[in-house]
Amino acid sequence: MPGTPLFNRKERRQETIMAEEHNPPAKPSDEADRNQLKLAQEEGSAYFRSLQYMANEVADNGATQQCGDMIVAFAQEEAEGMYMMKHGKLVWTEPADGENCHFEVAVLDATDKRFIPGLDVTLTVMTEDGTVVGAEHMPFLWHPGLYHYGRNWALPGDGRYTLRIEFPAPDFPRHDKTNGKRFAEPVQATFEDVEVKTGRE
Repeated sequence: MPGTPLFNRKERRQETIMAEEHNPPAKPSDEADRNQLKLAQEEGSAYFRSLQYMANEVADNGATQQCGDMIVAFAQEEAEGMYMMKHGKLVWTEPADGENCHFEVAVLDATDKRFIPGLDVTLTVMTEDGTVVGAEHMPFLWHPGLYHYGRNWALPGDGRYTLRIEFPAPDFPRHDKTNGKRFAEPVQATFEDVEVKTGRE
């Protein structure tokens, strides 16, 4: 499944951010009143706008896919350096030899579009003929504008790839007897025919 495009620089088209599939809103409960739920919606709307900006103005490609009560999104950029914690100190680290792509994954609550932390995300990248390039854990990455999961990759080169993003149901506790019975199934989202342009920042 190709997913709903966020952005494709080649065509310079505006995003159609997701299919018309929506989860019912959370209900006021003894755990979260109407104002708390409204603030959560505002938080999610702000995060979603940041995701749109990342896809439209920064990344080379991206798409979303709704998977039950979650929305899975990816964005693709050139490989980039990052601060890494080494021996208790932050050290700026350039991409490793051969790394020429950076994949980012965002997972959102489909009800309010807030970022979902604490997931064990794996990305599998395949060529057009189905050959697996690799399957890698995608750790959480702090970013000044958009929390996400991601890492640099070494790909064979420019081309069209299939991306499979998957993770088990999270094991964190859920507040709220009324609204908290959610995120109970493993998730797999497949994005086909993704045009990737490799490079290094």
